[in-house]
Amino acid sequence: MKKFFEDIKKDIKFKSAGPGKKLADDASSKTPEAQPSTQVKSRHAPNESAQRAGAAALARVEQQHRPRMHTSQDAIRNQVKKELEAEAAATATGLEHVDAQVPVKDAACFSVSGVYFICPLTGQMLTKSEREVHIKEAILMKFSENPVEASIMMIHTFNKDREKVKAAVDIISKYIDNICKNPTEEKYRKIKLSNKIFQEKVSGIEGTREYLQALGFESKMLPVEGQEGTEEFLVLPEQQAEALEQMKERKEQLQNGEPVRAKLDRQPQAFRPSQHATRFELPPDFYNLTAEELKREQQQKSEIVERNSMLRTKAMREKDEQRERRKYNYALLRIRLPDGNILQGTFLAWERVAALYQFVRDSLESSWQPFELLAPGGQKLKEDEELALNECNLAPAALLTFSWDAAVQADIAAAGGQSSSLLQEELLENIKTLS
Repeated sequence: MKKFFEDIKKDIKFKSAGPGKKLADDASSKTPEAQPSTQVKSRHAPNESAQRAGAAALARVEQQHRPRMHTSQDAIRNQVKKELEAEAAATATGLEHVDAQVPVKDAACFSVSGVYFICPLTGQMLTKSEREVHIKEAILMKFSENPVEASIMMIHTFNKDREKVKAAVDIISKYIDNICKNPTEEKYRKIKLSNKIFQEKVSGIEGTREYLQALGFESKMLPVEGQEGTEEFLVLPEQQAEALEQMKERKEQLQNGEPVRAKLDRQPQAFRPSQHATRFELPPDFYNLTAEELKREQQQKSEIVERNSMLRTKAMREKDEQRERRKYNYALLRIRLPDGNILQGTFLAWERVAALYQFVRDSLESSWQPFELLAPGGQKLKEDEELALNECNLAPAALLTFSWDAAVQADIAAAGGQSSSLLQEELLENIKTLS
């Protein structure tokens, strides 16, 4: 390489010397007619910096005509470019849910049929796309049974902004407190709907009017002092002492209300001993990306090139790991038991390790016995640690190992106890074979 640049420098010096001349030539001869009539200044040899610049220029020209050697980063760039182009083409056709790594397969091939939820109000099994609409319908149907409870559910479930919900609840609670402290004062039992605070804090929150009406407020058109015509008010008739105590209880219900959320169906399933326990075929639900998530995925892939061409600190690596953990919403986990049988369940990726322990414990015939769970690689999962499943690298799927507490097992053996079946009879009745 050094010799290559030295040759280039020699070539530059030779060319910079200008056209060749004979010693007998007349130095005062004129320039050819094709040249401008102005006198040409004598050319000086380029300095060292000019020579370096010329050498670099020639090197670039020379490089353009040479076949480019593909490095590992070149391969990464090409692969990322291909993936981004494929995803952009899919997006252009209107596909909102894309994952090139998940091929379309027969549903029978999947390790689990999908992700399902249970409605806490009706007990009905729902898909992800069905749960929100179904829960809203179930809450509205509950108005015929208990309008106070239904309106509280409506307030906490239909409105996504928790800060605005809290502000509305605080205002309504103040209305109730004023009524209970001044039961005979009519002004505290009237709410002017055009009131600025009511409009800003309460009116825009779904369910608040239904709650006030469930308490006994009635809509009335009343005159307003200093104004022509009438305005709408919510008016509460004077309440007896017993009714006031009931209002206080309903206020506490409102303050302690929680959103109604569909509960993830674990879909517990037992399998016979199998060498295919580590083979997972996950359904599209596990890779479901919204349009916003897809856009973020494309941005992440485009950053791979930059990450591979620079040194990354520990903090940067941890940030990348956190980003990868957020990619999956669910985790399909299998637990290999001492008898070889396998227990499988579905979890939210951000659930704590304690939820996994509880699932296993609820599936055991002897749930009182202490046990341990080992992650792939032999890492012991501690039930009392505040770690999420994805933080333990268990998403989107993993096979764990179950072991009884050795000391307790020794005591049982010393007492002459016999080991019974591990899993509950209900699970063993429906045991399957992994294919």
